[in-house]
Formats: sequence, structure tokens, C-alpha cells
Amino acid sequence: MVKKIIISLGGSLVVPERNILATKFILDFKKLILKFSKKYKFIIIVGGGKICRFYQAEASKKNINKKELDWIGIAASQLNAIFVKSFFGVKAQEKIFKSPLEKIKNNKKVVFGGGWKPGWTTDYVSVKVSQVNKIKEILNLTDVDYIYTKDPDKFKDSEPIKEINWLDYIKIVGTKHRPGGSHPFDPKASLLAKKIGLKLISINGYNLRAVENYLTGKKFIGTIIEL
Repeated sequence: MVKKIIISLGGSLVVPERNILATKFILDFKKLILKFSKKYKFIIIVGGGKICRFYQAEASKKNINKKELDWIGIAASQLNAIFVKSFFGVKAQEKIFKSPLEKIKNNKKVVFGGGWKPGWTTDYVSVKVSQVNKIKEILNLTDVDYIYTKDPDKFKDSEPIKEINWLDYIKIVGTKHRPGGSHPFDPKASLLAKKIGLKLISINGYNLRAVENYLTGKKFIGTIIEL
């Protein structure tokens, strides 16, 4: 039986700046995924990235309510998912899936999804997909090598974490979701992941060698979160 792998693909990898699309990364990512598509079935949920935060920041200036900000984020993530999927052509499912509450039954080896409804980040969608499809691990691809004790962009004394349990991780990121919030892995998603005993592997997506090492069972640069 082919093993299923859920990838929560950070939107910052796809849209690092609001007017920049990381097409070279997407091409390299596609090459890696297809290399392992005989061994694995990949379920890839794509985040909103900087374009999402740009739209939400502009809307916030006009006091747009939280629910509408969420809908903006959902649309941005779905657009990113469709964009990345387009690079895979016939190798991927024709359309992105919308509901994380339905089992994925198609025979394509690469399937894409994005956001779903207000209050659900793409990280949370990833956890629900894992719960519904009985998958016990999520590969979280971000733009940093590790999860850190503090935001490394703001605090020079932040330290990389190689292994941590969910309880201690949640102490770092808190428990509240906000539209466009930036965390290594979303607080609400983390609470559910802890509840269902999910294992999370967080790797810098730009370091595709580390991703390949994970896929081949070798030592990799990144952070593991589990019970």
C-alpha cells in the first residue's frame, strides 16, 4: 500500500513577497515530489503567503471584520494551491479539494487543497485531513530551518528546537488564531494535533535536500513535534 503524506506548504515559500512568485522553487519542489510519487501519495495544502497578508492588511485599514479577513485568506490560499498545482499538469488531481472533512479517494498521486472556511487556517485544514484520512504525520514546510524558542527575526537570543512536545510548543505560540497570523504551525491546529496524537515534522522548504532526507528516512535538518 502506498503511504500517504500530508504536506502543509507555507504560503511564504510560494509568495515570498506580495509581487514575487517563487517559480524556481515550485519547479524544484515539483521535481522532488514526482521523484517520490511512486512511493508516496502526496496531499499538499498550500497557505496564503505574503499576498494574503497584503490583502488582509489593506482591508484592515477599512475596519473589515474578522470573518471577511478570513475569506480573503481562504481565497489567497486556494489561488496559491491552484497556481502550484498547475505546474504538475496531469500528474496532479484536476481540481483542488475543498472540504477537509471528506476522505480523499481519487487515484492521483498528488492532490492539492487550500483554505476552507473562516476560523480554519491551512494548518488546521492539514490536521483535519490527517484525522479524516487516518494519517499520523504532517510534513510542515516553512521558510526557516527550525522552530525557535522565540521569533529569530526579532530576538537574537532565540534558539533552534530540534525536538519538542505539543504542550511545550503550545506554550510558545499560544492558543489563539488571528487572520493572517504567522506561526511555525498555527495554535488552533496545534491544539487539535496534540489531541489526536499527531506527529509534525517542520522543515525549511527551500532546503529540498532536507525534505528528501526525510522522505528517505535519513537524518534531516528540522524540528519534530509529538506527544
